[in-house]
Amino acid sequence: MADKDLDRRAGALDDTLWGHKWGFKDTRFVVRPDRSVYVTGSRYAISGPDMPDFIPFAEEMLQIKFDLADLKPERQDKPVPPPRVNPAFARALAEAFPATQVSQDDDERLLHSHGQTTADEVYKVLYGALERVADLVFYPESEADAERIVLLAQTHNVVLVPYGGGTSVSAALKLPADEDRMIVVVDMRRMNSIEWIDRENYRASVQAGITGRQLEEALAAEGFTSGHEPDSMELSTLGGWIATNASGMKKNRYGNIEDIVENITMVTPRGVVEQVVAMPRIAMGMQFQHLLFGSEGNLGLITRAVIRLYKLPEVKKYGSLVFPDFETGVAFLYALTRAGVLPASIRLVDNIQFRFGQALKPRPTQQQALIGKAQKAYLLRVKGFDPHKLCAATIVMEGSADEVAYQEKTVNRLAAQYGGVAGGAANGRRGYMLTYAIAYIRDFFIDYQILGETYETTVPWDKINDVIDAVTRMAEEKHTAYGLPGRPYVSPRITQLYHTGVCIYFTHGFSAKGVADPDRVFSAIEHSLRETIIAHGGSISHHHGVGKIRKDFMGDTVSPTTVELLKAVKQADDPDNIFGIRNNIFTE
Repeated sequence: MADKDLDRRAGALDDTLWGHKWGFKDTRFVVRPDRSVYVTGSRYAISGPDMPDFIPFAEEMLQIKFDLADLKPERQDKPVPPPRVNPAFARALAEAFPATQVSQDDDERLLHSHGQTTADEVYKVLYGALERVADLVFYPESEADAERIVLLAQTHNVVLVPYGGGTSVSAALKLPADEDRMIVVVDMRRMNSIEWIDRENYRASVQAGITGRQLEEALAAEGFTSGHEPDSMELSTLGGWIATNASGMKKNRYGNIEDIVENITMVTPRGVVEQVVAMPRIAMGMQFQHLLFGSEGNLGLITRAVIRLYKLPEVKKYGSLVFPDFETGVAFLYALTRAGVLPASIRLVDNIQFRFGQALKPRPTQQQALIGKAQKAYLLRVKGFDPHKLCAATIVMEGSADEVAYQEKTVNRLAAQYGGVAGGAANGRRGYMLTYAIAYIRDFFIDYQILGETYETTVPWDKINDVIDAVTRMAEEKHTAYGLPGRPYVSPRITQLYHTGVCIYFTHGFSAKGVADPDRVFSAIEHSLRETIIAHGGSISHHHGVGKIRKDFMGDTVSPTTVELLKAVKQADDPDNIFGIRNNIFTE
């Protein structure tokens, strides 16, 4: 594919998934008896070498003692209740489709009954029980299959739940506990082909079940890229990106998903919704397809999309910068946005995440240790940076040689004006690629009774510090109020830049050792932090979506009339609530 670091030696790797946990089974964080940590397999750049500073960093940040004896064994007898069966539907399904497209296997049903939200889904399935489990899993292989399953579900009053990569972190895949009808989860991943490529006009028609990795591998073979690169791109699907209104790390160059997609095809109980032709832009009055971005499974099955393509970049160059503090780094980003020259990706991490990145480095060789010592001396003694305040930006520049050279010149010139110090291409590359492996850390910590989650928001430029400070204070207050051990881990980073604001991505966690119902506590604190974000000028979400965990904040997001109009659309499109996943305003 376009970036070989994402999955090195792809053909030699085992792509078996963990299932209930994040990612691939060949990758996990493991603690050695000497308390150093390593990552299994060879999938990521971080895989292999020992990381001696990982555990000490976690202990310092959480103010706890990391004890190997705290390992909490995963529940092996995961409860799967018998499926609810609609006999007439089951007969019609057996007549219409081969058995290879239908599964009532208990493991398959359980795997398709949740996403990757830490407290509301993953913790429950690992250590407790889900409130509702899918009754059947269906695998469409064509547009005709999708239309047929929707018709059968409508005829027999069966609930359909669209399923892509299963990477949702908004509880959007959490099944309604009080749903009495048969629930069929429709796994779209067999519809994973590129139907055609229009080389002259730079567009392609792509089936919605294709994962980001599959898409980029196939496009790269033809000399193209979609440019959409979310953290979850190895697992998440095109249909999922549309349904959640997703954003990628390189949105500065390629746009968010709504900028990349020109046409969407959705199968609904009322028929197929799509524009007759895809166009770069069209003034046709109100466009229903705009409602499909962020539809979160409430309206129908997204089966395909026409997307914009880009030639593979002539040059890709990484970079990194170190700033004396986060506020200075934000000021630099603001100036860079005004300069009108943004690299494909630029992300600013705070001091905590900077130090976390250092803790994830392998044990250095003697030469590396000497170089690191010299670099540290330069930053701290010569430049006068405070080791507990400095922060870093990782940069990816893509395009023609001239474009990249101009971007690099502009970035370095502005960085110098704000006291920034170049950190080198290797650090930038490592920091960018680390994103794909870092999601596995959550599951490692869960094993040792430490819960963590990420959540994001869009914030105007003048509210950045207010939101960050307020979230940090609230996390500390709630930590004390619930009597939790140690202290909370709260760390923001700025991941996307806009003319009027930024996306702030928070990581929050705490030790749950000895805490009763830690999933409930974590969920309650997350709700309070989201409430705080909105109260101080942030949005309900930037790209994770609403799902069920943010449903209470829709009143702060849209007017009552807007809610009623959206419900009217749902009633006209799906009067029997066949797509009854109940996300967003449809949770009631």
